[in-house]
Amino acid sequence: MSTRTNARSPQTSFGDIDKPLYTISVAAEILETHPRTLMLYEDAQLLEPHRTATNRRRYSPRDIVKVQVIQNLTREKGVTLAGVRHILSLFEVMKRHRVEPPAELREVFDRYAQII
Repeated sequence: MSTRTNARSPQTSFGDIDKPLYTISVAAEILETHPRTLMLYEDAQLLEPHRTATNRRRYSPRDIVKVQVIQNLTREKGVTLAGVRHILSLFEVMKRHRVEPPAELREVFDRYAQII
């Protein structure tokens, strides 16, 4: 009996967090926001959705979680988009160096740390 190895790479698995699944309208509906808001996040360099061959945006589950983090920082914490960009960058450094976030940002940090 021969054994076959799975030729599929992990990047193409069904549950892949980076798989571009959602159109801008579907992503906006999931996030309960306007599609233009997602475009603004892209313009602010907070988000870079996948582009199809016809240049249409496609959002991955990772993008959805990232937008939820952005929404939390802007809506709940009152942070500007420029501030969000810096906070997310600091979160990445904090995770890399295993630094604990301030208590008031612990929940947001934990959510973001799952996708970075």
